[in-house]
Amino acid sequence: MIEKISLYILPLMMLLILSFGLIKKVPIYEEFIEGAKDGFKVSVSIIPYLVAIVVAVSMFRASGILEYIKNFANNIVPPDIIPLIFTRPLSGSATLGLFSDIVKQYGPDSYIAKLAAIMVGSSETTFYVLAVYFGSVGIKKYRYALLTGIIADITNIVLAIWVARLFFLANNAL
Repeated sequence: MIEKISLYILPLMMLLILSFGLIKKVPIYEEFIEGAKDGFKVSVSIIPYLVAIVVAVSMFRASGILEYIKNFANNIVPPDIIPLIFTRPLSGSATLGLFSDIVKQYGPDSYIAKLAAIMVGSSETTFYVLAVYFGSVGIKKYRYALLTGIIADITNIVLAIWVARLFFLANNAL
């Protein structure tokens, strides 16, 4: 049933939008082109923010701090989780790639995969949101949003480790 619905939902939505536009006598093609122009302008305006994120991640990796943190946190959390913790606030795609690698390497039922799944599913890409969404609308003062996002990310890490240990570590070992 769900497969049949999912097959037809997107074409049905497009048909409804086009029909509604025709009924309201909206110049559909012109509005579409205008929206595409606005989207391109937003894309160009957020490029500096995206470059800043890429440079910051590259500097972090090249500095060797990540390896030091992996060695330090080995007793608290599996070392392969550390890159996931640091990439989640920056990039959802990079985090999903790391998560995929963890699941492939350890299996979907392993403690580390379950811990990673909790972290990925219960956090947000804080710096990406600040850079892209705030940058696209021109918000320059986002100090409190940044502080709130960082507190939420730290809370996510602590609670994810606690929940994973509580529910999954009793049956498995690290």
